[in-house]
Amino acid sequence: MIVEVDNEKKELTVNQELIYFNQTNDTLTNIVLNDWMNGYTSKNTPLAARFSDEFGRSFHLAKEKERGRTNNITIADGSKTLLTWERDKNYPDVIQIRLKEKLLPNQKASFTLSYTVKIPSDKFTKYGYGENGKMYLKNCFLIPARYEKKGFAKYDNLNLDDCANALSDYDAVVKVPQKFDLFSDLYETQRETTNGLNNYHFSGKNRQDFNLFVDGKKDFEIYKNGSIEVVSNLKDDRLNDIQRAIIIDRIVNYVSENLGKFPQSKVTVAQADYDRNPFYGLNQLPLFISPFPDEFLYEIKFLKTYLNNYLHNTLQLDPRKDNWIYDGIQVYVMMKYIEEHHPDSKMMGSVAKLKLLRGYNLVSLNFNGQYSYLYMLMARKNLDQALSNPKNTLIKFNEKIASKYRAGLSLRYLDSYLENNSVPNSIKEFVALNKTKQTQAKDFESILTTNSPKKIDWFFDKIIDSRDIIDFKFDKLTRTKDSVSFSLKNKTETNVPISVYGIKDKNVVFKKWFDTVIKDSIYTIPRNNAEKIVINYKNEVPEYNLRNNWRSLSSLRVTNRPIKFIFFKDLEDPYYNQVVYIPTLEYNLYDGLLPGIRLHNKTILDKPFNFDLNPTVSTKAQSLSGKGYLYFNQFNRDSNLYFIRYMMSGQYLHYAPDAYYTKLAPTIFFNIRPDDFRDNRKELFIVKEVIVSKEKTAFTVADKSENYAVFNTKYINTKTEVTNHLSFMGDFQYAPDFGKLAGEIQYRRLFDNNRSLNIRLFAGTFLHNKTKSTYFDFGLDRPTDYLFESEYLGRSETKGLFSQQSIVSDGFFKSMLETRTANRWMTTVNAGYSIWTWIEAYGDIGFIKNANIAPKFVYDGGIRLNLVTDYFELYFPVYSNNGWEIGQQNYGERIRFIVAFRPETLITLFTRKWF
Repeated sequence: MIVEVDNEKKELTVNQELIYFNQTNDTLTNIVLNDWMNGYTSKNTPLAARFSDEFGRSFHLAKEKERGRTNNITIADGSKTLLTWERDKNYPDVIQIRLKEKLLPNQKASFTLSYTVKIPSDKFTKYGYGENGKMYLKNCFLIPARYEKKGFAKYDNLNLDDCANALSDYDAVVKVPQKFDLFSDLYETQRETTNGLNNYHFSGKNRQDFNLFVDGKKDFEIYKNGSIEVVSNLKDDRLNDIQRAIIIDRIVNYVSENLGKFPQSKVTVAQADYDRNPFYGLNQLPLFISPFPDEFLYEIKFLKTYLNNYLHNTLQLDPRKDNWIYDGIQVYVMMKYIEEHHPDSKMMGSVAKLKLLRGYNLVSLNFNGQYSYLYMLMARKNLDQALSNPKNTLIKFNEKIASKYRAGLSLRYLDSYLENNSVPNSIKEFVALNKTKQTQAKDFESILTTNSPKKIDWFFDKIIDSRDIIDFKFDKLTRTKDSVSFSLKNKTETNVPISVYGIKDKNVVFKKWFDTVIKDSIYTIPRNNAEKIVINYKNEVPEYNLRNNWRSLSSLRVTNRPIKFIFFKDLEDPYYNQVVYIPTLEYNLYDGLLPGIRLHNKTILDKPFNFDLNPTVSTKAQSLSGKGYLYFNQFNRDSNLYFIRYMMSGQYLHYAPDAYYTKLAPTIFFNIRPDDFRDNRKELFIVKEVIVSKEKTAFTVADKSENYAVFNTKYINTKTEVTNHLSFMGDFQYAPDFGKLAGEIQYRRLFDNNRSLNIRLFAGTFLHNKTKSTYFDFGLDRPTDYLFESEYLGRSETKGLFSQQSIVSDGFFKSMLETRTANRWMTTVNAGYSIWTWIEAYGDIGFIKNANIAPKFVYDGGIRLNLVTDYFELYFPVYSNNGWEIGQQNYGERIRFIVAFRPETLITLFTRKWF
């Protein structure tokens, strides 16, 4: 290739010669080239859909000049005859060359290609152009796709670093302006300057890919180990060159010893590579509060990034289909490295030395212990996925964290079970095999099976190819002075080996693996003075529940765990019942400030039974108030009805200045998901009975509204991403005095011109209505919320700021019209269209029907400031049935607002892109 870099236009001009050697046994009629720059072309590519699916807005809102593409592609054969090429309809990020003549096995064909590449901004993926003319060029060129099983691997660019390139030899001349330097993991053979350009000559053998870095400030440093040259700009100004060199040398040697010598003479370790896949946990900590030594931080960052680049430049696997092997080896080696070089390091670093926090598992957990917990975070939510699933099918949290960690834990599990170094030896043998040929996952399986002294079919059937969970507990247990007899219960019936330990004074006095647990079988082993017997004591097995894993031998009764009070949410402690206490402070207009104490048993991992009680003091009434709930979670592993929650909730707060209300609501939630875990569609059935008891008040008068019970069922079906949102809600309510049926459809669309459209349709009717007040009516602009489900700051207010709060419910009008309720039926449409960024025009129209009155047509319109959709919005009415509102007196009292205060509501803004 001859590549000329234009830093001003952010463009590459490429002239390329391709010699294709058909080393397969198949006759080829076409050749497939990867063209991953096509993913940046528009807002409608698979890459754009991926960003939208994960709630990333920057790509959709980007300017045209920030996008990338491959232009002006011409392809000719060796005789200079132009060839036809086309994009695959199903995979637009590859192109297919139609050959004039068939390419037989062991034959070669020559092609010449010319094209230009518009480089995208690096703000989308860290690849592309940055500030001051810098560029990180990766997957920018037309490269032959991997071929196996009688076909080419055709994959779109989904920002997963899994481009399946064929193994190639490269010779490249890259021309950059003189003021820039160029760094690469290709071997530099020559450098010259002509016509104001630095010409770099590179070569590389048996490469799947290569990196080019155009840099103007010489941020990169070169470290020469005895066997490899490391080119890095990994940032850490707190270390000097010697400290970094020592760390790099130690890691390069360690990886060479455990995986084999790196097959190339150079490797790049870039800050952008680390930023794309940071060590989650470390990257969330600000530098000024980092509890880890500077050397340790740099060491972990370099180790993770170096291993990732080593494996992706060495293993000749399909990086999309066989991703678990890359992840498994990377995490497995990282865990071994920490065990050997930092055996006493903790997950929270030096925080573990603080006496005040020593009682917390989160603080005292060993550094490697976090891998198991982060995998279990998803397993406990019933969102984990099989390790053998292709990378593009994984939920983002699984792709970046949970599945990656589980893959490493699984290899560690197998290693601990086999106890003969067959796993590290097999990994090293497999890496060596990849240096000679293209491989598949079955090759790794074959090497592991051959080197294992025990049968390990279970490892691939139950650990790799399945999302089955593991959970063992003791059943029958007896003991004598010299022996222990017990039976094991396999709660999930996942047949895998399990370890049993004997513990005395926190020391292991015996350990035994049980290959297969047979129901009702009694196992007897020497006691060795053990005081406690524990399943999976060192957590080698990625087990679902550790809280049922131990029994005391001093007393054979099941030990009740003592209660342990802690100040903030912690990891699970198998030996205690943890109760978290947290001071709270809330506010509403009638109670004033609500200081209180929140008591709950939630840990970082979800558990079946939870309670959350929050007694408070109403400072205005100077009396007790509060709220709370109890719930039980039922997870169904193999059903679309994957999660059922049974809950009892209650509240005791003011609803008016002089009156309390009490609410009890037994509720069942049925959560349904599609087979595709990445699908953002959510379905939910809710069945509940809402029981309300209210004190009488002099401020509001509503017939039969003090004590009532309403049976309520809801069905919610929603699918949300950045560019599209569509939801449906059906609502049925029944009480002796009234019955209601209502439905709501919401649609939001972000168009290619960055304008947005919002439409909401509501329709509701009474099935029967014996009430004489408006309390249970449909609300045109401010429903009464008699089920006490909305976040009203002052729910009974009719004047002042708090009466201007709006809730997305019923009619959802913003203007306060003469008729504000309907006791027969109501149909409304709310619409909005963006004018500029977060400024929108809105309009509402509808019909409302009250008894003995003809249906009335209602409308309003105005300006909406959509600051954070559904969380913080302002509405400025302009015109309605009231006339020109903007020119009337007391206009400030007509402005409406939406605000969300609940932390759990706001947290979804950040978690939705991960789960």
